[in-house]
Amino acid sequence: MENNKKLVIGMLMLFGIIIISLNLISAQEVSYCCEKLKTGAWCQNAPQSSCDTSFTNTPASCEATGFCKMGYCYDSQEGICSENTPKKVCDLEGGVWELDTGTAPPQCSLGCCVLEDQAAFVTLTRCKKLSSTYGLETDFRADITNEVQCIASATSEVKGACVYEEEFETKCKFISQKECQDLKGSAGILASNSSSSVNFHQGYLCSDESLGTNCGPSTKTTCVEGRDEVYFLDSCGNLANIYDASKEKDKIYWSKVLSKPESCGYSSPDGNANSATCGSCDYFLGSTCKQYNRGDDRVKPNIGDNICRDLSCEFEGKQYKHGETWCADAKGIDLALPGSRHFRMLCYNGEVQTEPCSDFRQEVCLQSEVNDFKVAACRPNKWQDCFSQTNKLSCENIDKRDCLWIEGIEIAMAQEGEADSQGSGTQTTQPFSNPNSPVTGNVIQEGTDDSDLRVTDPNAIEGGGSCLPKNQPGFNFWEEGDHSSLCALANTQCIVKYEKKALDKDWKCVENCECLEPSWELEHNNICVAIGDCGNSKNFIGVQGFNTGYKITTEKVK
Repeated sequence: MENNKKLVIGMLMLFGIIIISLNLISAQEVSYCCEKLKTGAWCQNAPQSSCDTSFTNTPASCEATGFCKMGYCYDSQEGICSENTPKKVCDLEGGVWELDTGTAPPQCSLGCCVLEDQAAFVTLTRCKKLSSTYGLETDFRADITNEVQCIASATSEVKGACVYEEEFETKCKFISQKECQDLKGSAGILASNSSSSVNFHQGYLCSDESLGTNCGPSTKTTCVEGRDEVYFLDSCGNLANIYDASKEKDKIYWSKVLSKPESCGYSSPDGNANSATCGSCDYFLGSTCKQYNRGDDRVKPNIGDNICRDLSCEFEGKQYKHGETWCADAKGIDLALPGSRHFRMLCYNGEVQTEPCSDFRQEVCLQSEVNDFKVAACRPNKWQDCFSQTNKLSCENIDKRDCLWIEGIEIAMAQEGEADSQGSGTQTTQPFSNPNSPVTGNVIQEGTDDSDLRVTDPNAIEGGGSCLPKNQPGFNFWEEGDHSSLCALANTQCIVKYEKKALDKDWKCVENCECLEPSWELEHNNICVAIGDCGNSKNFIGVQGFNTGYKITTEKVK
């Protein structure tokens, strides 16, 4: 018997990779379906000795096996869909596999993805991915069902010189290929001479001397809607390349279309702001094309009337970049004086805008800086449950509240059975009098159930300090509300003890004598101010209130 040999070619397409396996199989050998060959190819008919023993193999054709059935493999992240892919291969690549039933699954439907002057015949998900990568809006055309039409649609949008004859003169328009094709025979300039030829020269400018048109270089510039840059205009008013003063008479520069990376100042960190010689503006770097106004701009362009306008801002002697935000240094905000308010400032298109945060300091402005770029935002002032916190860790939990733990001061909410607004459980209160502090009121006793922290040390809960707002809120004192009860938290009583011995003429202070000093009054006024718009202080414009903000009474205790 002749030892004939057969040539078997297996081809597998996976995510754009073609793997071709050539195997010579003797007619006397039994052909196996190898899930994977030792050479790395998948689902091939070959001698059993060629199979990778780590994977399945069987003495049958791969078309008849279950483990080598072909189907569609879809990569949901990249939007790539591959046909004729074994399930095993798809699983290993992290794709989603579907059996080939003769109809492609919906996620594998292809259409034309237009990317400015280019196009790709891909899935919708892939189109979104590509558009995002290049910073473009998604333009997916499902009505275009083949790649030839797709590429043709993109080509029709490319720009170039459309050269035509009119009234025995060679004229030119810098337009798209499609517009140039539609020009002939239209009701426009060629209607009276329909036999004239119309030729499109992709990538050429109308000022190119080799085209022999009546258009040439000029010293005019313009801004184009939807673009950042300053552009030259030719003598016919057609768009040319990006303005570069050094190329005013450069024939090559006035011949072919050059991309932005090929133009002047492409790597400029400020987008060529206020440059007299270069029009390669960049909005995201702080410049854009604007008409030059005498007196408004620091630099006049050498050619034309347009310039890359600097979009940065100068405010109170400081320079801010376009798009930067920062917190204003508002009057009285550092001391949280009555009437003070947080403000967020914004530099936008060369102008500073003021955005107020919520009044009564119910919002605070926070500022950070990333790579020398300032970013600020108004966010809620979380002060409302500060007074009900009874330990330092719970008080200064920045995820839940904006509070500070003040040692040596003891004030607490006096409502019976009040719980931490962030937690559950019951609380018991009882009057207290700390001999080390003249403040009186109620203290929360041991046994409190606080959701922020369970504390077993009585000293961490009872006595030793109080939780006060880090950013003191403001109150609309002219209306009825809870502000009176909040200010009353700072009410205090100091019992001064006097004694007079038998031979003394006058009474002598022997206990809590410091309460008679002016410093005691100042100290406790500061406690009032720390709660909010309480106590005695001037407002944010330096005007004293109508009353002192507190009163001191004395009485004799027997």
